Amino acid sequence: MKVYSKKQIYNGDKITIEREGITSVDLMERAATEVFNWMHSRMQGAQVPIHVFCGIGNNGGDGLVLARHLVNHGYNVKVYVVNCSDRRSKDFLVNYERLKQTSKNWPALLKCASDFPEIYPDDIIVDAIFGIGLNRPVDVWISSLFRHFRNSKAFTLSIDIPSGLFIDAIPQDDNNVVWANYTLSFQSPKLVFFLPQTAKFTQQWEVLDVGWDADYLQSTETEAQLISKFEVLPLYKPRDKFAHKGNFGHTLIIGGSYGKIGAVNLSARSSLATGAGMVTVYVPKCGYIPIQTNFPEAMVITDVDDDVITDIKYDLKPSAIGIGMGLGTNEATILALESFLKNQNSPIVMDADALNIVSKKRGLIKLIPELSILTPHPKELERLVGVWKDDFDKISKVKLFSKKHSLIIVIKGFNTMTVLKDKLYINTTGNPGLATAGTGDVLTGIISALISQGYEPLDAAAFGVYLHGKSADIKVQTYGYQSLIASNVIEGIADAFLDLFTQPEVPVENDTDNV
Repeated sequence: MKVYSKKQIYNGDKITIEREGITSVDLMERAATEVFNWMHSRMQGAQVPIHVFCGIGNNGGDGLVLARHLVNHGYNVKVYVVNCSDRRSKDFLVNYERLKQTSKNWPALLKCASDFPEIYPDDIIVDAIFGIGLNRPVDVWISSLFRHFRNSKAFTLSIDIPSGLFIDAIPQDDNNVVWANYTLSFQSPKLVFFLPQTAKFTQQWEVLDVGWDADYLQSTETEAQLISKFEVLPLYKPRDKFAHKGNFGHTLIIGGSYGKIGAVNLSARSSLATGAGMVTVYVPKCGYIPIQTNFPEAMVITDVDDDVITDIKYDLKPSAIGIGMGLGTNEATILALESFLKNQNSPIVMDADALNIVSKKRGLIKLIPELSILTPHPKELERLVGVWKDDFDKISKVKLFSKKHSLIIVIKGFNTMTVLKDKLYINTTGNPGLATAGTGDVLTGIISALISQGYEPLDAAAFGVYLHGKSADIKVQTYGYQSLIASNVIEGIADAFLDLFTQPEVPVENDTDNV
């Protein structure tokens, strides 16, 4: 699913209007009618008090259309106009007149805090005050209105985007934004739904298809894309029945130091569980017995040193390499990594201490092969790209780093993002159970295995992140957030693959008189 920018959203509306020969009022009617249909199919005429708060722009116009349909279908509706300016949009005025012709109860005008209506916890608030065009902080009294919503504890439904939330910037004050329980976003989700600093403003969201021009939807390239099952399923490589292990590559996992052999064990196990034909682990001598006894399917090569890696030498031709897990930052290890990077020509996967080393010794970054995949946790990312002031700045810095070095960066988080140059791929799987030691090592193994099997690096990163999160989503149902551990995520990889081919249950829709 594409995630459109503000400019692309405006263009989508404009082109749809031009090519279909309709007016902006017609498109507003279409979009807001979808909101009504969504509500009506769930409420079935229930007489819950619905408070529709409308701004004076096009988002407010959507609210007025919705209110008219709710009135026509007998709902208990109260409509308010948030009078933040003397300027009304044309489409707002058209729908204001239509609502006045429909209902004897005209919208109440709100101009200050003393005008705020009573709202009870069992009521419903529809937020149609500001849309994506907002470009400045809201007035103080409107901020008070937003707090009034929140204090009421009523269910709050935002149309398109929570009011006060910018589509391309972080709000300076959380009180200047509506905290929505649910947001119905037109045609596409907004990037701010997925950022740590702004995702809190809507607990859930859903996209409503408002019928944009099909050619525009198909041809428009977006910087951001949502990655779900439907995006990764076409990437899946089916297996030929005559295939053998040699067809699925040989993954080399390099890392470990005294006390940290578990990290490479997790990476190696996840690599084999993701489909690599063979896995070899390169560890210091102290890792030989742990790997051989805990993971008999792996082959092991040991360094000359007992405790740390000092000289990376092997006589195999790996299909993919994952390096850094538990590696340590010993001086001899730094020299070994430098020597290793000088001899690499194909993309590799770098994690943990491999990233800490190149962050400390910046000259090594230029030795990393193009399209290599870096999987830093937040602190490792900060060491790589520098301190950021907010989430948008973080994405900007990562894009700049990716473009400069032609590298793929995985920004780990609830909605993990894979970045290649100006492109951003937002994952839809995963949960807080992944916030535990070793799950990053598992991810490195998964991505390395996919590269071993012939997946292109970008596809391997996006697909690997998806599988990693889906495995956690499946296993958390058994273990819960607190008790999920990295080994459980490895166990769930098989289920994550099988889930790709599971058809979702189709809910039985009740017949309703939707518009």
